[in-house]
Amino acid sequence: MDNNQAAVTMLYDANKKSAVVAYLLWFFLGALGGHRFYVGKIGSAIGMIILLVIGSMLAMVGIGTVLLAILGIWVIVDAFLIPKWIRIDNTRLATKLAGGGQVPN
Repeated sequence: MDNNQAAVTMLYDANKKSAVVAYLLWFFLGALGGHRFYVGKIGSAIGMIILLVIGSMLAMVGIGTVLLAILGIWVIVDAFLIPKWIRIDNTRLATKLAGGGQVPN
């Protein structure tokens, strides 16, 4: 293995996403979109936070319970999507590094 390949491998290892980390974020911060922030889905993560806040504020009225139920279903569905997101992100990173592209911080 030459120095360039070693450097690319080290960059990949330092920047790749971990399914374990994503699932921990999903488990502990799922309703806050922690796992979505981790995989770069910022817009939908903010949407989850907004849904949580509005649902919590309106929970006494009844419509909030529906919003929180929708959020709960969304979080459960995400559990099945995490492996695909991680695989896509890591493949994109490997392709970028193989092409000599810079890895953003």
